[in-house]
Amino acid sequence: MKILVIQHLPVEHPGIFRDLLRRDGLIWDTVELDRGDQIPPLESYAFMLVMGGPQDVWQEDQHPWLITEKAAIRRFVVDMRRPYLGICLGHQLLAEAIGGRVGVSLSPEVGVMTVEKTASGRTQGILEGLEDRFTVLQWHSAGVQALPPDTRILAQSENCRVQAFQYRDHAFGLQFHIEITDRTVPEWAAVPAYAQALEKMMGANALGRLQTDVCAKLPSINSNAEIIYQNLQPTLCEQIAL
Repeated sequence: MKILVIQHLPVEHPGIFRDLLRRDGLIWDTVELDRGDQIPPLESYAFMLVMGGPQDVWQEDQHPWLITEKAAIRRFVVDMRRPYLGICLGHQLLAEAIGGRVGVSLSPEVGVMTVEKTASGRTQGILEGLEDRFTVLQWHSAGVQALPPDTRILAQSENCRVQAFQYRDHAFGLQFHIEITDRTVPEWAAVPAYAQALEKMMGANALGRLQTDVCAKLPSINSNAEIIYQNLQPTLCEQIAL
């Protein structure tokens, strides 16, 4: 099984998921669109993992490759019906690709925060096995504002109605980050757009405080990442059998 990973920034990579994929002997190809990589033919891939980035889904003039990326996601998920996981920007791109809408958040979220499962999230989807309220890293100022009928919202927070959603039975979006490692915060804080959002939301000395918060919760966040990874396995195995 080959996996296609799409990145929009060098430091926004699959994080702990890379360790889990290596453990299971799975291979992946990475394309990084912000540096000019091209999306390869999709037919040889059984799973697509799309990561976050500082771009917004509507910035097609600044980043024309967003048009191609949305088309590729739509083809992979809607036409080919193959498994997909999108994180942060990847979550928002999935929403737009299937006919949803993304916009600026009234209340951006940055920091270690809690999200809560919806009724659907408690009974199905990739959040099975997680507590009804669980801790994640947030770092976003845009959010999914509308979804088509063939979706289910799996998790929410006070300031973001769509923290996780499922499209049909094979595609999932997570607004929050559970792929993080102990290097995530300092690496992301070196990105100007992220550093600005961090300081705006958390004030002076934000980097040190956020790193402390993340380190305290990292074992739990990593454990939840592995649960989500395991919950994806039946969908992947079904694709392999086709």
